[in-house]
Amino acid sequence: MFLRFVREQIKVARRRDPAFRTAVEIFLYPSFWAMLAHRHAHRLHKRRHYFAARFISQLSRFFTGIEIHPAAKIGKHFFIDHGSGVVIGETCEIGNDVLIYQGVTLGGTGKDTGKRHPTVGNHVMIGAGANVLGPIKIGDNCKVGAGTVVLRDLPPNSVIVGVAGKIVEKKKR
Repeated sequence: MFLRFVREQIKVARRRDPAFRTAVEIFLYPSFWAMLAHRHAHRLHKRRHYFAARFISQLSRFFTGIEIHPAAKIGKHFFIDHGSGVVIGETCEIGNDVLIYQGVTLGGTGKDTGKRHPTVGNHVMIGAGANVLGPIKIGDNCKVGAGTVVLRDLPPNSVIVGVAGKIVEKKKR
């Protein structure tokens, strides 16, 4: 299982990061260690070992600068490039082939209960420093510009930029 995870992360890094040169470099990527810890913490959380799961996630945050709640659901081929400062909340759901840059927050807007974090579709790119807040949906094939604040649903195939985010492009597929 570990080797399968390593191979998958190497493929993702090769596809997503032009600076990636050799397979052994994967062990130098904070994203690799954060996702490895998250996969383990998520399994523990599903088995109701909440303290152990949170302990692993906080230890990972200390070493990588990437905070992922153990309950967050993350799809395949997820990659965090230059991960420092990334925060992914408890009820967040992330699809497959998602790319996130440094300083991104996928968070809540207060002390609501229930679903309070974003749902991110497949093939989404979220730029550095973006804040995607609340129980909103980011559609498939979307791009969120760096520094953008997203507070409402984003339809599939859209590009959004600015504070508060405005849709600047909708591609037809």
